[in-house]
Amino acid sequence: MAAPGHALLCFDGSDDAANAIAVAGRLLGSRAASVLTVWEPVAVWAPYDPGALLSAGASRLASEELGLDDIARDIAIATMERGVALARAAGFDATGRLNSGKPWRVICEAAEEIDASPVVLGARGLSRVHSALLGSTSGAVTAHGGRAVLVVPAARAESGSKPSH
Repeated sequence: MAAPGHALLCFDGSDDAANAIAVAGRLLGSRAASVLTVWEPVAVWAPYDPGALLSAGASRLASEELGLDDIARDIAIATMERGVALARAAGFDATGRLNSGKPWRVICEAAEEIDASPVVLGARGLSRVHSALLGSTSGAVTAHGGRAVLVVPAARAESGSKPSH
């Protein structure tokens, strides 16, 4: 029997991403995994700002003068470390990866680099505004990744009623 593939666990700090790691641990069993957190420099946000709150000049000032990119990167590192801890608790032999750029593209590139099988994502992450405007990260990874992708839907709240079908 072949050894199980190296999983790529995408973690943005959202509850759905945490749930995806837990579900993947139950479904995939113990194996090597990389936890990928993707961060975007502040200057990248301006073109996607629906209210034009950040002009290109303001975003450059914020990223260079105020050090917001450093803050964003520090937050991303802490997020990645939390994801690694969740992955280890779920049974993975996990290491962390931190990359910047467009999330779906970075995920596909990382998956190719480590020959991931599968790529694991939550159905909805923290980029709900981007998803509404540009399409979902999970959809883009599924369409462009060229490999197995496990998209885990949001955990349902426990209730006393049964779902109707």
